Amino acid sequence: MDASGRKSRRRGLGAFVVAGLVVLGLVAAFFFIDGGLRGYAEGQVEQEIAANLPETVTGHVSVSIGGLSVIAQYLGGSFDRVALESEALTVDGVPASVHVVATDVPLESSEPVGDLRGIIDLEPAALSTLLARALPGDAPDASVELGADEVSYSGSAEVLGFPIGYRASAVPTADTDALLLTPSGASVTSGGGSVDAGNLLSLVLGDEPVRICVAEYLPEGVTLAGVNVTPERARLTLQSSALTLTRESLTTLGSCANG
Repeated sequence: MDASGRKSRRRGLGAFVVAGLVVLGLVAAFFFIDGGLRGYAEGQVEQEIAANLPETVTGHVSVSIGGLSVIAQYLGGSFDRVALESEALTVDGVPASVHVVATDVPLESSEPVGDLRGIIDLEPAALSTLLARALPGDAPDASVELGADEVSYSGSAEVLGFPIGYRASAVPTADTDALLLTPSGASVTSGGGSVDAGNLLSLVLGDEPVRICVAEYLPEGVTLAGVNVTPERARLTLQSSALTLTRESLTTLGSCANG
């Protein structure tokens, strides 16, 4: 091969290398810009959430947007996956750890989110607060204890004219709007006169589960899908396929059919 041919080949190879470097530079620039836009979008969503939280809710919610390209998602009109996290959110005086994942989240806030799944973790003290609001008669003391799929709590009531203190155990289950505690046993802790402890379950606790209304702490349309209890925490699982991200929707809380 003569000198002119070798020079032509080197020029061709050099042009290929330069073109490759340009493409790599453009790809790197795209992901750099995309990453910057992702951080900006997450910050904007956090600000929107903070501005639209109900007055009874306090705490910081962090946001992360999933998917490969925020630019592509933005152009497509929705985000593939948005995760919301708060380790210390307080709802009407009840502290909780919250993790929510929403998919197919539209940029137009008036359109519903495709799917929303959430987890709320409650410590025993938080569950005590909720239980105190749900139990009839005198409020229970703050001594809720959690076990493996079991909740136990203390309270007081008047039975046949006698004031008694009791401790009850219950099995937790989920309704769409409430956490149900179905009594499984009870014992007298103080007073009681001639009340037979064997009759305490029906006399004090009745035959119906204690209903802790969860819907009144959540945006309307978000329902309770399940509950799991361990000695450390009570975990509530939430879901919704009709929630919109407007201020009206987020600040309109649900209610329970039975009060």
